[in-house]
Amino acid sequence: MTTTASIRSDAPAALEGGKHARRRAFGVACGAHALHDGYTDLIYVMLPVWQAEFGLSYAAVGLLRGLFAGTMASFQIPSGLLAERLGAPLVLAGGTALAALGYCLAGASAGFVMLLIALFIGGLGASTQHPIASALVARAFSDVHSLKALGGYNFAGDLGKMTLPAAVALMLTVLPWRPALAIAGALGFAAAVIIFLLMPRYGTEQHLAPDAAANETASIAPKPRNRRWFPTLLFIGVLDSATRMGFLTFLPFMLEAKGASLPTIGLALTLVFAGGAVGKLACAFIGARIGTIAIVCLTEVMTAGLILALLPMPLEATVIALPVLGIALNGTSSVLYGSVPDLVDADRRTRAFGIFYTGTIGAGAVAPVLYGLVGDAFGVNGAVVTLAVVVLVTVPLVLSLKSAFAAPRTV
Repeated sequence: MTTTASIRSDAPAALEGGKHARRRAFGVACGAHALHDGYTDLIYVMLPVWQAEFGLSYAAVGLLRGLFAGTMASFQIPSGLLAERLGAPLVLAGGTALAALGYCLAGASAGFVMLLIALFIGGLGASTQHPIASALVARAFSDVHSLKALGGYNFAGDLGKMTLPAAVALMLTVLPWRPALAIAGALGFAAAVIIFLLMPRYGTEQHLAPDAAANETASIAPKPRNRRWFPTLLFIGVLDSATRMGFLTFLPFMLEAKGASLPTIGLALTLVFAGGAVGKLACAFIGARIGTIAIVCLTEVMTAGLILALLPMPLEATVIALPVLGIALNGTSSVLYGSVPDLVDADRRTRAFGIFYTGTIGAGAVAPVLYGLVGDAFGVNGAVVTLAVVVLVTVPLVLSLKSAFAAPRTV
């Protein structure tokens, strides 16, 4: 007997162009995610260069980073709506070209104002990637395969964060920063052409033949969607993202209090990020086996427990524990993103992903400020304990979604 999930009008991947089209969709989405996330984190490499070049204050440096991230977050929902009107390939390719143009203009900047304009353009282009590419993966893969594919898509983004900034940093040892950014921009223009040419063109949602659908639904009817499911998932994602960014803000201060040097702090952050990359991929695959509810509860409880356990740990034990914490800290996000297609109708996925990424990225931007106020009032340890408590709030929220994930899934 065919399961409920396999007869949903948006479910059968075979209806979306076959295995070759699915692979093409996955490759385009992962490539776009790696490039755009690489562009996003490349700013961290360039900030000291721009500060020295233009004599910027720390407030101005913070404005550069905040402008790019804020623009990217703010325009994700409009990008999703634009893709519904003009087509996903055109908007994603155009956004990639805009992000590339932003870095080319940054390389040609003669002053701070032009640099701000360049980063605004780059952030505007970067806003297209998350809602469109993630919806593309969800469209090409169905049910449990969607969760696994979105895990791979998220993992590709982390690879981009590690490789592109490192490549540009290496170029800066042999080239001035302006030509290095021009090369990075040229890579984006080439990627935009590839995206436009290779991205599958999916038309309107396809359905099973009426007779076949009637025969199947006679035994198993599709499960109606509850309007509260997606807002609940979004709120869980907001709390999870806020915890992640808040913890990363306080981690250097925790390590410094334990006697860590700057190189040790850098190593510790690298270990967290490496664990996070593994977690995004591994938790998606584990979640496909044990279920969304179980894996999210497990990772959130692990996150809270490990954050609290770090407080009394000596420095050496803390450094050893950080990769495991990174797995739990970042792994939840893949499962949450991968669950969006289960809770919204197929024709609203791009819009839903835009809302979800806007909420989570926005929460990540605001969280350090809010937790900073807690830190000012109660100290670093007080802020860290607050982080752990907030993580645990997600557990009853996740459990409230049991009915949303109760339908059978095909493996």
